[in-house]
Parts: sequence; structure tokens; C-alpha cells
Amino acid sequence: MIDLHTHSSASDGSLSPTQLIEHARGEGLSALALTDHDTIAGIAEAQKQAEHGTLRFIPGVEIEITWEPGEFHLLGLGIYRPSAVFLEALAELAQLRELRNRKIIERMRACSIKASYEDISSLSGGHSIGRPHFASFLVKQGIVKNQEQAFAQYLGKGKPLYVPKEGMKFRRAVDIIQDAGGIAVLAHPLSLYVAWGRLPDLVKDLKDQGLNGIEAWHPTAKVRSCKRLEELGKSLGLYITAGSDFHGENRPDRRLGVTAGKAQIDEAVLEAIPALWEDGP
Repeated sequence: MIDLHTHSSASDGSLSPTQLIEHARGEGLSALALTDHDTIAGIAEAQKQAEHGTLRFIPGVEIEITWEPGEFHLLGLGIYRPSAVFLEALAELAQLRELRNRKIIERMRACSIKASYEDISSLSGGHSIGRPHFASFLVKQGIVKNQEQAFAQYLGKGKPLYVPKEGMKFRRAVDIIQDAGGIAVLAHPLSLYVAWGRLPDLVKDLKDQGLNGIEAWHPTAKVRSCKRLEELGKSLGLYITAGSDFHGENRPDRRLGVTAGKAQIDEAVLEAIPALWEDGP
């Protein structure tokens, strides 16, 4: 069992990178990719912990791409050689994220919700702040019962506290991922909010611009949709990946190594991506 899409407390997961690796071992995983949002701050810690056993660790990232009307996330898998250009690009995204977070706080105050940047930061453990941390604050204050309600009533798209997040241009993201030794994978394609009739042409265009793979299997999609995405990816010669999009307690419905239909992610997924086991350390 493997997992090619996970998050730690370096972005919006609840487990530290060390805890994530230990949890993966406990669940019997043989390989795991850490793909925190717009940061590789947790990679070194996770890599060090993974060296103590047989778990194969794949350094990664999940980059926000400028897109409307849905969300476009690009996984970078196999970030073995992060360059100065790569790090500079992520630093720019971090600045944009902070501006967004401060705008969310302004909206909270406009909704008569007392909160400061320090209040939210304390929930992130000093790492990158994301919407799940705002959701945790709302739960802690008794404003909502759980994270799901926080997003449904306040933080989801079109809700009072929602602020669009600026992302990176697709071609730039592909370039920095590949320059760092990685492959660029379209994460959870259905979040693009593109009709099935248009999706093949869009994915083909992305491939022509450098896309390497497609995350056909994601827990938020139905099995029949995942099979359809897998067929599309294979028809275009793209790598097929699968992940749990694990966030720990922040999204308790997701389990490491488990994807759509509660299916375990087989090692064969990784074996079919030679770029991740030939070019690694």
C-alpha cells in the first residue's frame, strides 16, 4: 500500500512530518509522498524520519494554479533537487497566502467574529496558515460544530469568509517542478469544475504544455469517475497516480493509503511511474 498525496502540519495537516511518517509505517505503507500546499518546509524532517526504516519517501509539493471557476492544484512529485528558482516561486506563493489570510481576518471582523492573525497562527504551529486553521478557530470558539460546517457556512466558495487565493501560472509551475527533478501531476481533476465533454481537450492541452500525469484516483470522486479519468490519462500517455489527500484530524474521513471507494492504493501505481524510482536518491 502506498500514498502519493498527503499533508503535514507544514501546511494544513494535523500531524507533524515525523508523525506522518510514523503513522504511515503503522498503517503498513511501503511508500509515501508528502505534498504540502505551496511549501516543502516539512520535507527534510519527513525524509530524516523515513531513513530509519524501509518506507520509501517521495518529496513533493501541491501548488495552487490560477484558475476559474473551480480549483486547479498541481502536484509536484519527486522534488529531489529544489532549485533557487523553485524556492523563490514558493516564497512568492507564501506572500500571497499571507495576504489572503489577513483578508479573511478582516472579513471575520466584519462578521463580528473577534480574531487576530496571532490567534490563527497559534493553531498552525508556526507553519503555513490555511483555511482549515480558520475552520479550527471557528470550532474552538463554538461558532460551528465541526470543520465541515465551518466550510459550508463560512469558508467555502461564495461564503462570507471566502477569499480567492492567487496562484501560479501553469507553465511556470510545470517548469519549476521539472527543474527540481519532479513530475507535474494534475491533482483531483474534478475540482476544476470542467464538464466531462470539455475535459479531454483541456487535459490534452495541459499535456502539450508539459503535464506529466493525472491523479485519477482521489477520495472525493466516485469510482466510476476515477476509472473514466484513468482511461483519459492513459489515452494521452500520462502517468496515473492515486492518493488519499490525507490531512489527519483536519479531515478525519480520509485514511492514509486509501482512495476512492475506500480502495487501498497498490504499489503497482508507483511501479508504473519510473520517473519516481529511477531519478530519486
